[in-house]
Amino acid sequence: MDNRFVVPQFIDEEAKIIGPITMRQFIILLFALMILFILFKTVDFALFLLTGIPLLFFMIVLAFVKIRGQKFHFFLLNFVIKMRRPNVRIWDKSQQGNIEVMKVEEKKSEPPRLVKVAPSQGRLHELSLVVNTGGMYRPDEE
Repeated sequence: MDNRFVVPQFIDEEAKIIGPITMRQFIILLFALMILFILFKTVDFALFLLTGIPLLFFMIVLAFVKIRGQKFHFFLLNFVIKMRRPNVRIWDKSQQGNIEVMKVEEKKSEPPRLVKVAPSQGRLHELSLVVNTGGMYRPDEE
């Protein structure tokens, strides 16, 4: 019996649905267009332009811009979380409860050293054949 499984390779890439646009980008743009349509039907044209253009710009940035490989909405969320937390943390000992301190005896022994053994030339050649043939070559079957 031949058990072959396809291993997914690009799992961190989003699936493209319309050209280069992903589902997340499509939904963001669809949401922006719905809001713009509602604004167009309900408010004066000058107010529509005043609010619609910045909204459209923000939604395009939200959909397409990445900062250091991170999607903009994750960057924005991390920025807000960082701004809400204080940068300096002060430990106030008086607010601590009664904590018993236990002394632990330190052992001063060196950890065992690990010795790395390089694979032999023959074993390295066998491993490269297994990788290059996609697992078809098996060195133990010879």
